[in-house]
Amino acid sequence: MRKLGVSRNELFAQIDKPALNALPPMPYQYAEWKKCRVAPDYHVEIAGHYYSVPSRLIREELEARVTDRTVEILHKGSRVASHARSDVPQCHTTIPEHMPSAHRRYAEWTPARIKREAAKIGPATIALVEAIMKAKPHPEQGFRACLGILRLARSYGSARIEAACQRGNDIGATTYGSIKSILQHGLDRAYANERPPDGPPIRHGNIRGTDYYQ
Repeated sequence: MRKLGVSRNELFAQIDKPALNALPPMPYQYAEWKKCRVAPDYHVEIAGHYYSVPSRLIREELEARVTDRTVEILHKGSRVASHARSDVPQCHTTIPEHMPSAHRRYAEWTPARIKREAAKIGPATIALVEAIMKAKPHPEQGFRACLGILRLARSYGSARIEAACQRGNDIGATTYGSIKSILQHGLDRAYANERPPDGPPIRHGNIRGTDYYQ
């Protein structure tokens, strides 16, 4: 450059190069930020999927840093959870350490497994556990009630549980407390003793019909 009497390369070596830092060890990764509030089941919703955070943060507002591979969740600038990103909608990614102690015992359960256990008792029991899980924002919130009802079979037997669940379904009493109360007060027995509706009359050439007596 005639006016300066030096080349651009010489200026770079004198001014810019000494000020350069080393490149970062990892390439730049695009991320999006989202504010989210922790639900009562200690999960936050990100793009239709639910990720767990420590249960002590229930109802707190957090920030999520979302990349194409990871979801990092921060509380007041400190990271409290990190998950591999999942694109499966309406499902949960849960770290057992995030669960309150009362919930960890149910970690191995799923809605499908609960329905399989209910099927061993009967169709009314299946319908009842489905209603309990459907009434919750997340099915996991109904696990405790469902498992409590299934355990009542140890004391009352499967037949009475099925009858109690049938009564509960009919009157909209789909909670653990309601089913236990039905059993304690014997209100299931009327359902258990119900006779099935009469079928159509049997028609045969050797059976006299009402016209015979006219």
